[in-house]
Amino acid sequence: MSSHLAGLDVAVLIAYVVGVVAFGSYFVRRSRSTEGFMAAGRRIPGWAVGLSILGTYVSSISFLALPGKAYSANWNAFVFSLSLPLAAWVATRYFVPLYRKRGEISAYSYLEDRFGPWARSYATICYLLTQVVRMGAIMCLVAMPLHRLLGWDVGTIIIATGVLVTIYTLLGGIEAVIWTDVVQSIVLIGGAVASAALLLFGLPEGMGQLFAIGAEHHKFSLGSFGPSLTEATFWVVLLYGLFINLQNFGIDQSYIQRYVTARSTEDARKSVWLGALLYIPISALFFFIGTGLFAYYTAHPQLLSPDIIAAGKPDWVFPHFIVTELPMGVRGVLIAAIFAAAMSSVDSSLNCSATLILTDFYKRYFRRDAGERESMRVLYISTLVWGILGTCIGLAISQVPEGVNILDVWWNLAGIFSGGMLGLFLLGYFSRRARSAPAAIAACIGILVIVWMTLPKFPGLKEHLGAFANPLNSLLICVIGTLTIFLVGLALSALVGNAKGKTQRDE
Repeated sequence: MSSHLAGLDVAVLIAYVVGVVAFGSYFVRRSRSTEGFMAAGRRIPGWAVGLSILGTYVSSISFLALPGKAYSANWNAFVFSLSLPLAAWVATRYFVPLYRKRGEISAYSYLEDRFGPWARSYATICYLLTQVVRMGAIMCLVAMPLHRLLGWDVGTIIIATGVLVTIYTLLGGIEAVIWTDVVQSIVLIGGAVASAALLLFGLPEGMGQLFAIGAEHHKFSLGSFGPSLTEATFWVVLLYGLFINLQNFGIDQSYIQRYVTARSTEDARKSVWLGALLYIPISALFFFIGTGLFAYYTAHPQLLSPDIIAAGKPDWVFPHFIVTELPMGVRGVLIAAIFAAAMSSVDSSLNCSATLILTDFYKRYFRRDAGERESMRVLYISTLVWGILGTCIGLAISQVPEGVNILDVWWNLAGIFSGGMLGLFLLGYFSRRARSAPAAIAACIGILVIVWMTLPKFPGLKEHLGAFANPLNSLLICVIGTLTIFLVGLALSALVGNAKGKTQRDE
């Protein structure tokens, strides 16, 4: 496969990667203080923060998985994006003003104020576990198709990605993350538009053939509108998208930290709307690319690699099209866009994880009065260690046997690690009567529900559970887990409040 890559493509790719690392490292002078490293001096314009939020959304998982889903199935997963306007409205109405008013770098200090240190530490640990696995999954998922199509070693791609992102994130801090995300978001959008245009005009009978083939095979379907909760219907995906996006905008450190970097509350609100509303057409573009790939290889079946057909990997179809069908030079730009998707997600996870290690653990439990130099040392070491851990997990994931879907494993782990955080936040925000003990009990019950719902998704466990296996679609795990914590917390808080009131009356 590597013979398809011309010297110009390699030059474009290398120039892009070197340019991004150099550009990110440029901000080293502004990141020498904790305020600069974690909050960029709180001076970033809203449009830049918004493009950075978009870059975090469009990871290499999206860049490869969305066209793959449309190619193999239909546009059902696009319904996820349709929940963004409502989630963005809730975020700009409630979440952004809350975090801006508090001025805290950590998203989880709010939980400590409401429920005590255990809630803050629980949420922080969930976030850190989620992000280190996410970094590994992203680096692995971008390396595997590139290995098959370009002939490069998987381990080398993962290590190179981890090293390069760690370098500029360590040197430039959150400001480097945001501004490199701006550049990489532009590259992603340009690459997606170019691919869609080439597919649209690359069919022998013109663009009408793409829509005809797509319609004939129901590729534009948004899924069933029936009431079933056991399959990914329109309503199940919409509900899942709403809860996940509320989780992203409401409690995810990667987003909250960006709100803090904006130069005003109004800029922070604009950033949410820009990132959310831009993602809708961009995700539609990726689904269109998947449908276009299906039409293209239906019209030209001889052009699809037998290796991809045999492997049954729809995520590899788009990279195969890039390498084999695009003009020289354009190939390099699109491959660079895939790397950009990975880098723009990993850099955010690195910086935000290092921030939480300093604010939520080191200063919270070990050295509350740590000085500037000591704090910067912790940030640098944390970034380096988390970069190494993420890279090592990516290398470990790359050894998973064929037949195991890495993306499914990642979603299952993410459901366990992060499924309870949103319910705890909503309980603290909307119930003034909720206290530490009821919240802790509700969180424990919610986690047990999430684990029970997740177990059948791991190979071999469903048969052992029998009638006790979760019958609902896996997309509902986050929804049910969140509602369990929120509703159980409300009920327990009401019971405790009524019991106290009765005791006071009796006295």
